[in-house]
Amino acid sequence: MLDNIEIVKPADIEKRSMEIITSELNGRTWPEPEFSIVKRCIHTSADFDYADNLCFSEDAARIGMDAIRRGAHIVTDTRMAWSGINKRKLSEFGGEAYCFMADEDVAAEARERGVTRAAICMERGAALDGEVIFAIGNAPTALIRLYEMIRDGQVKPALIIGAPVGFVNVVESKELIMEAGVPFIVPKGRKGGSNIAATICNAMLYQM
Repeated sequence: MLDNIEIVKPADIEKRSMEIITSELNGRTWPEPEFSIVKRCIHTSADFDYADNLCFSEDAARIGMDAIRRGAHIVTDTRMAWSGINKRKLSEFGGEAYCFMADEDVAAEARERGVTRAAICMERGAALDGEVIFAIGNAPTALIRLYEMIRDGQVKPALIIGAPVGFVNVVESKELIMEAGVPFIVPKGRKGGSNIAATICNAMLYQM
């Protein structure tokens, strides 16, 4: 089996991976920066379904990148997504990444109101000064709360990355966001995850 191992220098592994992905897409391309986002999602997950299920509202990636250039913050619904975002790169433009899920007052308010912590976190994100990109990789209730606040005129996200994963209200919450009238990047269906949410953020940052 060792004879079948391709020797690749560590610095060249990502480059080689992208070459393989591009080859296996069999000539399918997207305009940039969407193409880089699609390839990075496939690279992160080894799942070529992202070539078919990633949906972009018009100019969504460019709109997100322009917001980052203006110092937009990124709010996530998991510490995993927060950990995966390149915060050093984001800070070069004046933005910060936030996740409020572990805050004790968030947990207390969620218990008192009978809602999820993710929903409260979206409210905290909406209260931040400046533009905000919401990167959701786990909780459909985060997307549902964002939809409600958008509908009621309480928040106008610069971009929503709607990538919760799972089986309960996942598809429905994504469809709500795609109908909310704000820029979005959404993997349709059940697939997604914190790693995908962070990957989409980083794909935009690396294109800056």
